[in-house]
Amino acid sequence: MNNYEINNNTIALIFNNYKTYVYEVDKELVINKKPNEIIKYSCEYFGSSLKGRIEGTKYITGITHKAPIIIEETKEIVFFPTSSPRLDTCCWIRNKYIIKYDKNEDNSCNIYLINGKKIKLNCSYEIVDNQIMRSSRLESIIRYRKSVNFV
Repeated sequence: MNNYEINNNTIALIFNNYKTYVYEVDKELVINKKPNEIIKYSCEYFGSSLKGRIEGTKYITGITHKAPIIIEETKEIVFFPTSSPRLDTCCWIRNKYIIKYDKNEDNSCNIYLINGKKIKLNCSYEIVDNQIMRSSRLESIIRYRKSVNFV
């Protein structure tokens, strides 16, 4: 498959062997693009740019590095990067579907998803923990602002 648009069922975009493994709630796909290309395309599909989404997060939260981003705001689709988004090897995760996570002896981290899958990430537990906290903060601010505007 050569193209993919992030949707409400998308859980993770994992880069491995020059392909992206897309985990959804009920299936897995292999896309012949880098995760960043899928993120960029999905932002554009929903009417923004990746740069605009990063700037939006910076404005809302003050986060400037490895910022989580809003892919689509009405469905609160928020993803966080596992490393600098400038790196081709950067993976993107949606914390809404993570049940738990733990560390491995080799300083990598496992995430356990609602669909029963386990993914080993090549980043530390501390990075994942921090990124989950940051994306939760972004989601919380979005939810609050939506509730204030609709009261």
